[in-house]
Order: sequence, then C-alpha cells, then structure tokens
Amino acid sequence: MDNHQVTTSLKWDAHACLPLHRDSLIKPLERYLAAGVSYVSINVGMDMNPLTQVMLSLAAFRAQIIAHPQMSIAGSLSDIRTEADQGRLSVGFDLEGALPLLDSPDMVAIYRSLGVRQIHLAYNRNNRAAGGCHDIDVGLTSLGGQLVDAMNRVGILVDCSHMSMKSSLDAIERSVSPAIFSHANPAELVPHERNINDAQIRAIAQYGGVVCLNGVNLFLGHAYPTLNELVRHICYVADLVGVEHTGVGLDVSFSQDGIDDTPPGSFDPQYWWPEHAGYQSGISTVRYLQPESWGELPTALQSAGMSTQEVDLVLGENMARVLGEVEAVAAAHP
Repeated sequence: MDNHQVTTSLKWDAHACLPLHRDSLIKPLERYLAAGVSYVSINVGMDMNPLTQVMLSLAAFRAQIIAHPQMSIAGSLSDIRTEADQGRLSVGFDLEGALPLLDSPDMVAIYRSLGVRQIHLAYNRNNRAAGGCHDIDVGLTSLGGQLVDAMNRVGILVDCSHMSMKSSLDAIERSVSPAIFSHANPAELVPHERNINDAQIRAIAQYGGVVCLNGVNLFLGHAYPTLNELVRHICYVADLVGVEHTGVGLDVSFSQDGIDDTPPGSFDPQYWWPEHAGYQSGISTVRYLQPESWGELPTALQSAGMSTQEVDLVLGENMARVLGEVEAVAAAHP
C-alpha cells in the first residue's frame, strides 16, 4: 500500500508519440503540464524502428526531461504522486512491439532501467512473440510468454494495444500483474481492426486491468475527433465493466518541422498501416484530440453522469492502482 498522502488526484495519459529522432524536442509535453496532467507515457520505438533509432530517441528524450525544471523521468508510484503534488510532470516511456527486444527477455530489464514502464509485444503485424491486430489472429508464442514473465519481474506494465485478439487474451491471462490497453477503443462502437471487442475488455477487467480510450479519429469513427465521441467511448467501457477499469490514453502523435523520423531502409507504410483499414499514406492523415482536451474532460465526464470520485478514477487513479500492483509483483520477485 502506498502511504503517500494524496493531495492531488493524478491525471494520467497512457500513451503519446513524439518524433523518433535524436533531434526531436520534448516541448509538446509542456502542453500536458499546462493542462494539469501528472503523468504521460511517450513511445520510444515500434516494431519497424531499428535499435539505433530507438536508443538515440530514448537518449534524446531522457536528456531533455532531466534538464527540464518541471519534468522528471517517472520513478515509483510514490515518486509520481510527489511530483504531481509539486505540479511537475512525470514522463514514462513505452515500447510498441517486441522486435527492439531482439528476442531476448534479458533486454526487458535494460529498457526498464532506462525508464520504459510499459511494453506491448506486437505493433499491428505478427512477429516472433505475438500477433498484431492487422494480421492473422495468432496467440502469444513461447517467446512472448517469456517476455511477459520478464515484464512482471521488473515492474513493466503489460500493454495489449495493437495486438491480435488471441495474443492480447493470452497476455492478459499469462501476466501475474494486471494488464492494460493503453490506447484502444471499443469495436462494438466502431468496428475497426485496431479497436477491441467486448471479450478483450471483459478480460482486462476480470484480471484487474484498465482500458484507456484514445482520441484518434479513425478509432472514434469520425473524420474529426471530438471530446463528445471520446466521452461516449469512455462511458461504453465504464458501463460494460465498471469505471474502475477505465482510463485515458489520447495517443496524440506530434510532428516537428524539419524532422523526418521515417525508419531507414525498405520501410513500407502500407504494410504497417494497411489501406483496407482506412489509413491513407500511412498515418499522415490521421487526426488526434489534443492535450488541451484534458482540461475539458472532468466537466465532460461529469455531464455524462459520473461523480467526482468516478472522474478521478478514470482520469488517473485507476492507472495508478495498476502501477502499484505491478510494482508489488516485481518487489515480490527475488
């Protein structure tokens, strides 16, 4: 149990993306600070990104966050609460896919030591660890199971976003800690391959995890994302499995003038983001709800019928609870 005296309810954005480049700037994260967000998870690599790109991006992000007077690299849950009480933003990192782990469970601890707090094992397409949501629906492999075990041992959140249905269900059941979907929306509302069905949502809740809803137009089902649509998706999950299993991961993808973070080599965006799923020119035309939405979310959720306590759960305390359980499982390992 965390004995820290909570004076600030956490606002926790479970996923966002900066350009993956050594010259990428973290300035967009100041918008989360201005919106009162306490914690944000930033992607540091996907299955299509070579290890050099992942590590150079991670090094650049770390250096800038350490130097920023109002930010810190996320520590323990107690540290995150302390930082939030002081009006500071804790920044964690996430890895989208197992390929940067080089088929080695030992790599998981290396990423954890650098600030990576959550990992999912496949990004849209199948790999040697798991199945992706835009590919043949396969389950978790033996390697994938070992990677989940490694995440449990070192205190990394098992994230099932972008994975196939079978792989996500396998990972949820395999993990000793509660798993999450850091940025996924209900397929019952919008039947897109990147969205998740009710069985996946119920499984996350059954094992104590959280589904974080995103603000991406394709997955909200509209040309332009709106706060009302995000609230509708949040309420769907809350009504299906309870507010205690509901969170937010806007999945904002920032760009920077003069920065091209296209992976080197024979990169095919239509493979990773297939046209049949509604992507155009990869994800260049995708639109996102912006960080400023965080300032409007509490009132919008209350207008939808949630109490102040329920709003606090959805906007951050549910994810804090899960991280606390993940830390407890890791602490129990020898």
